[in-house]
Amino acid sequence: MGEFLTAAVAISVLFIGLPWLILHYITKWKQSPTLTNEDERLLDDMHVTARRLEERLQTIERIIAADNPDFRPSTPRREYPESDFRNNDYSRRD
Repeated sequence: MGEFLTAAVAISVLFIGLPWLILHYITKWKQSPTLTNEDERLLDDMHVTARRLEERLQTIERIIAADNPDFRPSTPRREYPESDFRNNDYSRRD
């Protein structure tokens, strides 16, 4: 009797419990919210602001380095391509 009960539990877990668990999380995943157009615009604005702030920080570091030859920036500078980021179109492309 014990072997039958163990086999029944194993089969029910395998054929009922596991598919239910997988389908449950697939349903939750599909119901999760996605980024809206407003969220994407906000992220684009934050990206542009961060790049401008980094450019300002590099300018300040250059000014300080010109006044104090012993000055070393704490982090290495990150160089961007030759194109100016203000001329790029950051709108969402569908």
